[in-house]
Amino acid sequence: MKIAGLGGRPEVFYSIQGEGRHAGRPSVFVRAALCNLTCRWCDTDYTWNWRGVTAEHERDGRPGGGKYDPSEQVVEIEPEAVCRLVEAFACRDVVATGGEPLLQQEAWTAVATRLQTAPGGYRFDFETNGTLIPSAELDARVASYNVSPKTANSGLAARTRERSDAIRYFASNPKAWFKFVVREPADVEEIAALVARHGIDRERVDLMAEGTEPAAIRARQRWLVEQCKRLGYRLTDRLQVHLWGARRGV
Repeated sequence: MKIAGLGGRPEVFYSIQGEGRHAGRPSVFVRAALCNLTCRWCDTDYTWNWRGVTAEHERDGRPGGGKYDPSEQVVEIEPEAVCRLVEAFACRDVVATGGEPLLQQEAWTAVATRLQTAPGGYRFDFETNGTLIPSAELDARVASYNVSPKTANSGLAARTRERSDAIRYFASNPKAWFKFVVREPADVEEIAALVARHGIDRERVDLMAEGTEPAAIRARQRWLVEQCKRLGYRLTDRLQVHLWGARRGV
């Protein structure tokens, strides 16, 4: 199983959920390495933006940015070892994040099965970009999905970022909630068209201002809240950024 890590230490940490419907909930996060998308503003690009990757990221060339060495950013670990790391924390809510965790479904199914059959059991939330469909075995172990389809602001072609079969699967799954990253007012109209195209219930749609600095997030929220009121969507924050900035593992 490939987990994001630094210096050989897997990125498994106890914090609060900062985004979406469960914002504020204490949770143990397990950050998977690997992603099938290359969003230009991705704030966890160390899970995929490696040497040899031709896709451009906004931090490429900036101090502290650039392409990563995967040998320094990825930890190979058995599912049983992931379970032990999770069990070290006094929390039964687990968030599978990434990267894109659904690229490693067999391993995640093993982790969820092992922990949910332990005394007391565990609750699993999955964060996904909405391009992959979970297996029936994994879905049976998932309490909720935080689905974040990408729009043109990601820098990706529509054929890459919008997989109709996957989005419709989540739109019909009562455990799925949708979270869209917004940069500019034009993004909102694109999102509204996507929601209509795939029959997504507007009450399950959250809009989140993009940003890795509190000031940038607040500036976007000031106009984004009016768009949420107009369309009946929910505004979601990025609590982790307000509390800890862009630090990893918090």
